Amino acid sequence: MSGHSKWATTKHKKAAIDAKRGKLFAKLIKNIEVAARTGGGDPAGNPTLFDAIQKAKKSSVPNDNIDRAVKRGSGEGADAVDYQTIMYEGYGNNGIAVLVECLTDNKNRAAAEVRTAFNRNGGSLADPGSVSYLFSRKGLVVVPKSDGVGEDEVMMAALDAGAEEVTDLGEVIEVMSEATDLVPVRKAIQDAGIDYDSADVVWHPSMQVEVDVEGAKKITRLIDALEDSDDVQNVYANFDASDEVMEALDAED
Repeated sequence: MSGHSKWATTKHKKAAIDAKRGKLFAKLIKNIEVAARTGGGDPAGNPTLFDAIQKAKKSSVPNDNIDRAVKRGSGEGADAVDYQTIMYEGYGNNGIAVLVECLTDNKNRAAAEVRTAFNRNGGSLADPGSVSYLFSRKGLVVVPKSDGVGEDEVMMAALDAGAEEVTDLGEVIEVMSEATDLVPVRKAIQDAGIDYDSADVVWHPSMQVEVDVEGAKKITRLIDALEDSDDVQNVYANFDASDEVMEALDAED
C-alpha cells in the first residue's frame, strides 16, 4: 500500500528531533494529564493513558515527570490544572484546510496565538465546521522498522484486528484504522511481539491538495508557527507533497 507522501516521513523525523530538544515534553505531559483525568490513573484500565505514557517514554520523557503527570491528572497532585480541549479551523495557502487541536488552561491566549500564527503566515481562521468535514477520525499506530519487522509482518498482525491501511514510510510503518479499532489494532501488534512508537486517534484528510516546492514551504511554515504555541497539541492539514517536492524542500534547509 504505497503512494504515501514523503511529508509523513518528514513529520516523524521532525518529531524525533523536537523530542531531543525537549520541545515536545510539555505537550506529551499534557496528554498524560488529560488521559488520567478522563479515564483514571491506572494505565491497565485506561488505554488512552497507556498509549500517552508509551509515547512519552519513546520520546525520552523522564519517568518521574510521567508519574507526576498521572498523579496531577487523577487528582492526587496539588498542582493539577484543568485543561480545555479546543479545535480551531482555518485555511493555509492554496485553500489548504487546517485543523488545530489545542489543550489549554487559557482559551483567550490560545485563540490569540492561533490567530496570530495564521495571520502572519498567509492563512486565515475559519468558522467551526468550515473545513472539519474534509477530515475523519482515524486510529494511527506508528511502528519502527527493524530486523524481521517490515510491512508484511505488521500487516499480518494488524489486518484481522481492524487495520484499514498499512504503509511503509521507510523508517517507520503507519497502520491506519477506524478510531474505534485503535486499541484492538495496537494490542494485536503488541501480541505479535512487535514494538510500536505511538498509537493515537488523529484527523485524516479525505481529500488532499497537491503542492509544489513553494506551496510546501508556505504550509510547513504555517504548521511550524502553530506548533510553536504551547497550547497547540496537534496540527492537521490536507496537503500532499511529492517525494521530489519534499526532497527539494529538505535540500533548502
